[in-house]
Amino acid sequence: MPLEDLPYAHLLQPHPGPLRRDERYDTAHFDALTLQGAQAGGASFLECAFTGVTVSEGKLRQARFVEVWLEGCRLVATDLAESEWQDGTVAGSLLAGIAAYGAQLRRLTLRQCKLEAVNLRSAVLREVVFEDCQLRDVDFGAAKLTGVSFPGSSLEQVRFGQARLAKVDLRGATRLELPDGHEGLRGAVISTHQLLELAPQFAQALGVTVKDS
Repeated sequence: MPLEDLPYAHLLQPHPGPLRRDERYDTAHFDALTLQGAQAGGASFLECAFTGVTVSEGKLRQARFVEVWLEGCRLVATDLAESEWQDGTVAGSLLAGIAAYGAQLRRLTLRQCKLEAVNLRSAVLREVVFEDCQLRDVDFGAAKLTGVSFPGSSLEQVRFGQARLAKVDLRGATRLELPDGHEGLRGAVISTHQLLELAPQFAQALGVTVKDS
């Protein structure tokens, strides 16, 4: 969906920044900005758009993003712990070195994004879609995932240790590489091909020795 097709596109007003702590932003459009060290913990974003924005070493803990559109953005070494995301889209963006533990993501779509070293431990994800994304060193440890899918996405060094999964569909993932925490996949759906690839790791996790005579 192009930016102009958003239901609130005609209401968007350019915002030059910076971001401020506990501020409420409504129908604001942040475009081509570099927000170094943004201090916006507790801020609220409603029907806002971010295009070509870079946030580096930002502090957005407990920020709320409702019906927000992010496209072509870079979020690097930024604190998004305990943040809330609902009914939004993140497209063609990079998330690297992100602390998002305890975050809540509901009805969120991430499309053609790259996630690297993202900490989602103890987060709650409900009806989240990772579409054609690259996930590397992403930690879902102790998180709760419900109705989450990964169509066309590559998962490399992704951890699910102690996670609680329900209706999680991994069949569409083009790569599924889990270094540990295989017991956390309980409640997920995988393909036969993925099962065969993961079989040695499952056996090792169960303490089963596979040896042909």
